[in-house]
Amino acid sequence: MRYKVTFVVGLALGYVLGTHAGRERYEQLKKSARQLAQNPAVRNAAETAGQSGRQFAGKAFAAVSDKVGDAAPDTLVGRVRGLRRRGGGADDDWGTSNT
Repeated sequence: MRYKVTFVVGLALGYVLGTHAGRERYEQLKKSARQLAQNPAVRNAAETAGQSGRQFAGKAFAAVSDKVGDAAPDTLVGRVRGLRRRGGGADDDWGTSNT
């Protein structure tokens, strides 16, 4: 029972302090997040991570397909081939680019 009361008190305190910060703090956090997302260094890091992920997926697919053979679903085969053809220069489904 003691832990339940402590949890409820903590929840109420968090709610009061959160509402006290209000909309102004929310807008400030939102602006900071937007600036971070638009930072060229962050965008380049995200693009590099995406390219590395695509390369890793291709290598993993090749390794698995060697062991599995023709049992891989056609949809998976088509998706990986599409990623290989596209390379790294085009926009992807996540909205990142090379800029």
